[in-house]
Amino acid sequence: MEVKIGIQNVNREIVLESSESADAIADLVAAAMGSGSELRLKDSKGRQVIVPTSVLGYVEIGAEESRRVGFGAL
Repeated sequence: MEVKIGIQNVNREIVLESSESADAIADLVAAAMGSGSELRLKDSKGRQVIVPTSVLGYVEIGAEESRRVGFGAL
């Protein structure tokens, strides 16, 4: 699942692939925002991204879909 994190006053967004479900990521974001702590997410390769919630602009959680293989259009 692709997750995009926008940071205030920064032109680039942080993009990561996560193996977590959309609901799990939304729960992590809500918990971090509610407590005022940092947002901690792990990508599918095990790397960790830590962003202070005070600078979050937005978090976009991609739709859950399986990877397509091949060139055929469905």
